[in-house]
Amino acid sequence: MIIAGTYSFNHGRKCVQERFAAELAEIEKVITAVDSASCKTKTSREKTMPGKTLYSPRALNRIFTAEFHAQGWQKFKVKCDYPTQYYTSGFVPDHSTRGAFREMDFVKNRLGVEVQFGKYAFMVYNVCAKMTIIHNLDVIDAGVEIVPIKALAEDM
Repeated sequence: MIIAGTYSFNHGRKCVQERFAAELAEIEKVITAVDSASCKTKTSREKTMPGKTLYSPRALNRIFTAEFHAQGWQKFKVKCDYPTQYYTSGFVPDHSTRGAFREMDFVKNRLGVEVQFGKYAFMVYNVCAKMTIIHNLDVIDAGVEIVPIKALAEDM
């Protein structure tokens, strides 16, 4: 894969370049090591492009995971506890929050990385909420979000 563009939120690029130069180099190494062509294995069932061969987000994520783990990056996962003290009397929670957790795809030396090749609506959540939460848990100081450009996303 190539790095087709970058966007800096809240001066993040400068922070990452200054404080996490080695980790940024590893992220770039991981991205360029991913053979996206090998992930063009999914057959579309959509009405607008039936039978078209598309990139598989799951296959891409597997390769990214292998490459990041080879560089020593680890997944961070924390259980979510939802207090019930604010529920109104008589309300019984449906236990859908059992086993709930938040996770960051990869963390190394206080830099977090999220890879988003599926649910693009979560990109803003990842940057503005999840990374803030993980930062407030004192796990990361900054984060990087890896997403496809429009041309690649249209072939997923």
